Amino acid sequence: MGNYLDIARWSRRDAFEYFRGFDKPYFNVCVRLDVAKLKDALPAAGGGGLSIACYFIALRLANIHESFRLRLDSGRVRVYDEVHGSTTVLRADGESFYFANFDHTLDYATFALRAGAAIQVARTLHARFDAGWDDHARIHFTTLPWLHFSSFSHARNWGVEDSIPKLAFGRADREGGHLWMPMSVEVHHALMDGLHVGRFVQDFEAALREPTAWLGVG
Repeated sequence: MGNYLDIARWSRRDAFEYFRGFDKPYFNVCVRLDVAKLKDALPAAGGGGLSIACYFIALRLANIHESFRLRLDSGRVRVYDEVHGSTTVLRADGESFYFANFDHTLDYATFALRAGAAIQVARTLHARFDAGWDDHARIHFTTLPWLHFSSFSHARNWGVEDSIPKLAFGRADREGGHLWMPMSVEVHHALMDGLHVGRFVQDFEAALREPTAWLGVG
């Protein structure tokens, strides 16, 4: 489960106190990522599809970067030891969606198999709509394969301490030897700043330059 941050000794204490009282304390950045090498590496890595591979890398990085494991908890800041993932899934009717949960793991082939199974169940499951908002040790994902967006904003519930990072991926478009995919990263400003998101994105870009090392290929 993790422990609580000592806010009194936190270097970001002033920023935390300042932003946590905002009506809209979230900020969002959108970047485009070249996923050409990642897509090319997937067949040898066990498949899984581009979205699952992006979820895998994002979860690996979220567990490396402590700022993505911080959550508000009744005025305190909990540091989770490990965070997992959840994504929206378009159901078989082509009009409604559900949620699939998957656990963080260091092995891509295992992750792809388990995440793929969870997504398949979510596509066909006829269960009560449950977003699982009480599980804070997750990163929320969504993929919009119809749009190559340049901005994005998530629905938020102002009545609860919603401090879970939310990532969105869009349509991948070819441009010469590149395959550009937009990625949105939305986080709570009381828990992190642009510096932390920038480090996360830079590490994501580095992983995409050498995806075989992350996917366990070769």
